[in-house]
Amino acid sequence: MANETTPPTSNQPNADPTSEQDLNKAKTSRQTRLSPIWVVPIVAIAIGLWLVYDNYSSRGTQVTLTMDNAEGIEAGNTLIRSRNVEIGRVQSVRLSDDLSHAVLTARIQPEVEDMLREDSRFWVVKPRIGREGISGLGTVLSGAYIQLEPGTEEAPRREFPVSDIPPVAPAGQAGLRLSLTSQLGNSLRVGDPVSYQGYTVGRIEENSFEPDSRTMQHQVFIEEPYTDLVTDSTRFWTSSGIDFRLGADGVRVNVESIEALLGGGVTFGVPEDLPMGQPVEANTRFTLYADEDAAREGTFNRYLEYVLLVDETVRGLSKGAPVEFRGVRMGTVAAVPWNFTAPQPDSRARFAIPVLIRIEPQRLGIENSDINLEEWQARFDRMFGLGLRASLKSGNLLTGALFVDLNFQRDLADEYVAERFSERDVFPTVAGGFAQIQAQVTDLLEKLNSLEVEPLLAGLDRNLQASESVLNEVREVSTSINQLLNDPETQAIGGNLNGTLEELRSTLEGLSPSSPAYQELTTAIERLDRLMRDLQPLTRTLNDNPRALLFDNLDAQDPIPRAPHD
Repeated sequence: MANETTPPTSNQPNADPTSEQDLNKAKTSRQTRLSPIWVVPIVAIAIGLWLVYDNYSSRGTQVTLTMDNAEGIEAGNTLIRSRNVEIGRVQSVRLSDDLSHAVLTARIQPEVEDMLREDSRFWVVKPRIGREGISGLGTVLSGAYIQLEPGTEEAPRREFPVSDIPPVAPAGQAGLRLSLTSQLGNSLRVGDPVSYQGYTVGRIEENSFEPDSRTMQHQVFIEEPYTDLVTDSTRFWTSSGIDFRLGADGVRVNVESIEALLGGGVTFGVPEDLPMGQPVEANTRFTLYADEDAAREGTFNRYLEYVLLVDETVRGLSKGAPVEFRGVRMGTVAAVPWNFTAPQPDSRARFAIPVLIRIEPQRLGIENSDINLEEWQARFDRMFGLGLRASLKSGNLLTGALFVDLNFQRDLADEYVAERFSERDVFPTVAGGFAQIQAQVTDLLEKLNSLEVEPLLAGLDRNLQASESVLNEVREVSTSINQLLNDPETQAIGGNLNGTLEELRSTLEGLSPSSPAYQELTTAIERLDRLMRDLQPLTRTLNDNPRALLFDNLDAQDPIPRAPHD
């Protein structure tokens, strides 16, 4: 602090007169207190620092978003929303260093920072026209925006991919995710329905193609409480909406839901021949079959393979045709033809078409644990010796589709000889229905060729000539009859006959009981009756003695004639 000097008073002795003038001059000294003038800049600096902090804190959390195409995204204008509430904005849009995708920098409001979790999802909302209808019409005027779906995991995250399509299932929704593997070139898309008996229970979430295995990979989501429908016995197949099939089994039409009819989808279920099975865990892998029949065929994984060596045509026999025993399906045709270039057995006199079939005991309702393929093979070997044979029969006359029929031919029981073809046992065969008809026709033609046709033709020629002469006579008689009928006199017979009948009618009317002629005829008949009664005694006498007519005395002896005179 500055030291202050006390001026001398006039009462002090020996005062210097010049010191009084010095006291009247101003003297500088150092100030020890803050001047009020500094308050204004200090407050201004504090306000500036507060504004800088407030601006920095209000900017929110910075996130990095990546997407394949930044169509419709504008820096400073594109909003980020959650449940249609604005929670952020895109700050910048640029290309990645390798130019393979777009990189977006956005700011998220601080109060919603907890929404940025490991499983949070972003997608672009814009107008779309798809199988489910039209969506995103509200962005036609306002422009596209990015939708945020909060995550449920605890780990935070600041970099996210942005999808072009909305997610199928919300984050945290209870359900079951499964993987489907397919070798089909189908047109399944994300969002297609997954149905059970026509009812939609899930959706397809992702599609990808693996070049190494050449398979399609599909991830599906099954919603609660339908997850219990998926077991280890479940089979998945594609649904085309309507399935029209005309085959050896007849005509079948299967119609799915309207959504599947328009866009397709996936259907699943448990085949009738299998038990319900046990529930499966998440991400279990299943095979996606082409249709329901293929899915059902995939359940029969225990089978015996045999080869049919068919000597007749196999036109109409296709892969998947049934193998039946007296109308009960026991197997399936696996390939037509199969291993065509393999050498034929030595016992074959001519080339046969090899057909591979499968005998599937599971079709008879037998569990896998109860199937012993060796016992089944031994059983078939015994039945071959008893006359079991396979033949091709027509399953549909309209399409000409064939199937394999198994039946016993007792007359062929002693002719069985075991054969092998390409390391497979040969199932003995007999000619089918059409082949038998063809053989019968061939035999008939051979018999006709062996007949002596010339004598038959000669006799037939004579018979034809005789028949021709008879026809000529009949023709002449017909001509004579026509001439007779066309004669005017013959045509007048009818009129004359009618006149005669009229006269007869009038004559009969004159002989009625009340007519005089009838009464005279009655009187004459009575007289004739009396006369006949009077002549009865004479008649009896003449019958008894005819000579009474000449002699009066009937008792006299017959006269003796006299001798002649000389």
